[in-house]
Amino acid sequence: MGKLVRRLGFCYRARMPRFIPLLLLAAAPAFAQAPNIEIQHAWSRATPAGRTGAVFLTIEDHGAPDRLIAVQSPAAQAASVHETSMDGGVMKMRSVAAVALAPGQTVTFAPGGLHIMLMQLNRDLAEGDKVPVTLTFERAGKIVVDATVVKAGGGPPQ
Repeated sequence: MGKLVRRLGFCYRARMPRFIPLLLLAAAPAFAQAPNIEIQHAWSRATPAGRTGAVFLTIEDHGAPDRLIAVQSPAAQAASVHETSMDGGVMKMRSVAAVALAPGQTVTFAPGGLHIMLMQLNRDLAEGDKVPVTLTFERAGKIVVDATVVKAGGGPPQ
């Protein structure tokens, strides 16, 4: 193999330092890639301005472990993740600081469970509107999704 290297016109020892940075640059995208987070089926119900609305969606993690750490929307004064649960026959709601996502996991935000609460809506959420929501992940960063508004009391769009 030493003869083949000499025939190609470069010396292994003299050229090796030049190849190391190239190899590192070629490998950098693999190390810098954010986990592959997919948001689907984002929807909300029609709600008057000044009230509290909710956004429901599905998050799929196709990459490394991650956590949803913040949410925001220009449609509301404040937004946060909440979870509704039953405790002794009483429905309770609590704020959730972060939602952990494992590789290959799907997390569903739905009525009666996890949801994004939009507090003090700046405008009416009318049927057919789109509500922008920014989800911030620890690793993947910010992902903006448009939630489709359905009629009050309605379910996910078909």
